[in-house]
Amino acid sequence: MSITTTAHITTTTISQTAQWRALQEHHLAMESAHLRDLFAADAGRGASFTAEHDGIYLDYSKQRITAETLDLLAELAEAAGLGEAIEAMFAGAPINSTEDRAVLHTALRRPRGDVLSVAGQDVMPQIHGVLDRMAEFAEQVRGGHWLGFTGRRIRTVVNIGIGGSDLGPAMACRALVDFADPDLEMRFVSNVDGGDITEALGGLDPHETLFIVSSKTFGTIETLTNAETARGWLLAAIADPAAVRSHFVAVSTNTAAVAEFGIAEANMFEFWDWVGGRYSLPSAIGLSLMISIGPAQFQDFLAGAHSMDQHFRSAPLTQNLPVLLALLGIWNRNFLGAQTHAVLPYDHRLAAFPGYLQQLDMESNGKSVDRGGNPVDIDTAPIVWGAPGTNGQHAFFQLLHQGTTLTPCDFIGILRPAHELDNHHDLLMANFFAQTQALAFGKTAAQALGDGVAPEQVPHRTFPGNQPTSTILVDKLTPHALGELVALYEHKVFTQGWIWGVGSFDQWGVELGKTLANQILDQLQGTAAPDAPVLDSSTAALVTRYTAAERVGVGG
Repeated sequence: MSITTTAHITTTTISQTAQWRALQEHHLAMESAHLRDLFAADAGRGASFTAEHDGIYLDYSKQRITAETLDLLAELAEAAGLGEAIEAMFAGAPINSTEDRAVLHTALRRPRGDVLSVAGQDVMPQIHGVLDRMAEFAEQVRGGHWLGFTGRRIRTVVNIGIGGSDLGPAMACRALVDFADPDLEMRFVSNVDGGDITEALGGLDPHETLFIVSSKTFGTIETLTNAETARGWLLAAIADPAAVRSHFVAVSTNTAAVAEFGIAEANMFEFWDWVGGRYSLPSAIGLSLMISIGPAQFQDFLAGAHSMDQHFRSAPLTQNLPVLLALLGIWNRNFLGAQTHAVLPYDHRLAAFPGYLQQLDMESNGKSVDRGGNPVDIDTAPIVWGAPGTNGQHAFFQLLHQGTTLTPCDFIGILRPAHELDNHHDLLMANFFAQTQALAFGKTAAQALGDGVAPEQVPHRTFPGNQPTSTILVDKLTPHALGELVALYEHKVFTQGWIWGVGSFDQWGVELGKTLANQILDQLQGTAAPDAPVLDSSTAALVTRYTAAERVGVGG
């Protein structure tokens, strides 16, 4: 398969290659393989099926693979032109083919002094110029020098965004809470449901609150609706429109719309069309994170992501952490038939990480046509979900152990916690290690009988095992480590999308719902044009029921 300068269309679908057929044949030979047997046949398996980079350790020995499986998967990646695609992305080729855009989130974390030309222009000075402005502003807020309109210091920062403008910063602020300024509270609003912003504004003092409105176009209806409500809340307390300039800043590219809202142009932090929303945390979208943890720690976050970028770009495929996760995912999805993938962080601070990865993975690769616009003939993105351990063990692990659905899992553990409750961490990690062991090896009927289980209870007390898991160990959850984890999964998603042949950097499926919502909103508010599209009978009946309830009113 070849790659053009636009990295646009591959010459054949991956399922038609000899490498794909070889994997299909290999799968037939592997169908009866059990992890118990794979470990019994190889005493060194637990050490040999591992890879490591810069404090991130991956153990994939509990995946249902052999060395031959891994070699065949690597050959598949080579057949897909992965190496060329990686270089095209880092070089700024327009691999987002449906929008004819470069994909350069990796440029956001490249060090000062690097040169990267896009359309003949070095973008690195722009990137570091924005980072410098962000750092200056963050230090003003953190130091109490940025004052509200009535001269009081800012004590709460509310980020208003949705999708990538919310999920990344909210996840990272929660993950890095140990590095946060204790004098500042960070809150996040994303849902257009009025309950979200009502809750976020609850108990806040308008005189001491700063809003960051994050919207690339400054036209996202959910974000702008919440921002207008926040502005009304502020002006109800400070009856001077000039107060907006002291209490609102924007992360956007639309200077005119920002100014019309009342935000000073000097208080707008820009980013570029080659940064997709779900990849935008290292950009100005991360302003709330920088305010929380400080510019130096934010730079450490960027350095961690850059470290993983360099590893992804240079490491051999079978030692490359993002590529390994991607290839294992393809094996599980396309050859073992897994429909879902669970991400299970055993650290409370990473509670929002699975939700962040849902958007990253499913919005990127949830596609049914390839980069050339042709229907795909293989499964693409799995359903991504998860929750922190040990809570998940008392919620859905029953299905993982004894259900009928194959669910590959990533277990993420932190070796050194921030707290000093060693007994808690020992118990947490004992559960962490036990779950991957139980999922891999299960418990046979003979073992159950040997443990004294009554014969009639044996069917209920046996566990099939053979459930594939990967274990990711991180020394300590620092900004650097979080940057690595973010980049690790970004590049995993890119690798899978490239091999499947889909465009990982657009999201046209999101647009249809937005268009229809605007049409229905006109119906709800009585502003629909005479020639507006006619609603289907179900939707029309639902709209009628809603408008009737609205007329009755709350509590009517």
